[in-house]
Amino acid sequence: MSKSNILVIGSLNMDWIINVHHTPIAGETIIGNFSQEVPGGKGANQAYTIGNLGGNVTMLGAVGTDLTGHKLLNNLEGVGVDPTHVLQCSDVGSGLALITVNEDKDNSIVVLPNANNKVTPEFIQSQKPLFEQAEIILLQMEIPHESVYAATRLGHELGKTIILNPAPAPRSIPTEILKMVDFITPNESELSILSGIQCQTLEGARLGAASLLLKGVKNVITTLGPQGALLVNQEGSIHFKGYPVQALDTTAAGDSFNGAIAFSLAEGKSINAAIDFGNRVASVTVTRVGAQSSIPSKEELGI
Repeated sequence: MSKSNILVIGSLNMDWIINVHHTPIAGETIIGNFSQEVPGGKGANQAYTIGNLGGNVTMLGAVGTDLTGHKLLNNLEGVGVDPTHVLQCSDVGSGLALITVNEDKDNSIVVLPNANNKVTPEFIQSQKPLFEQAEIILLQMEIPHESVYAATRLGHELGKTIILNPAPAPRSIPTEILKMVDFITPNESELSILSGIQCQTLEGARLGAASLLLKGVKNVITTLGPQGALLVNQEGSIHFKGYPVQALDTTAAGDSFNGAIAFSLAEGKSINAAIDFGNRVASVTVTRVGAQSSIPSKEELGI
């Protein structure tokens, strides 16, 4: 069976990670221990995951024409992602995330979207040929929300499978859009925001997911951290246990999970098999530091 084309639409950022003794308070200047420059951005992380697993994937987003933008594109290309349709902007810099990590492993993050804001609904519409070639459209919410909704409408109109990772979660998503989504993949906190129901327990997550089904979503896949993931659809609910590991850094865990699910579905696997594989990939990701630098390859996974 030939692999289906996957189109990932979303953000590309360079993560600047600074390790510190403690998180500074307002007005405080502190000395960092060391820093790392790691390619990130939710969209790019998910595309990188698919490429690193051997999938057929195209990235759609925007970067600056600066050195950072070139690094971000080269990193994707290095694992087989097609980045040739990423918009390169000369009037704005590439997206940045400034991250401090203290000795307790707590993060403080400031994101500068920069070029990511150039992914407009008009730009999305201009890329219709890419939508026509793809079978699966994978989206997140680090680009303008109206652009996410425009991509959902276009993909749905063309009969494509829509996977929406609602991260960072908005207060609400139009019901019109939810009806077009085949798979929505929030974590517990994002599901709580979208549903208005506390979803920190398994039963709470079931109730929150059920509320999204009532709005028209076909499948709700909630990531539960170490507890794995929960699938809820009209057929019922299934809890997929996580793989026990010693977590070091949860950065990109959700992104690698989403990328792995899209990859598995493109390979013709069932949704149950795709979720289990997503748990497996994420379990490796959290044992390493950084975003794309932590995502496992097909060779490491033995596939």
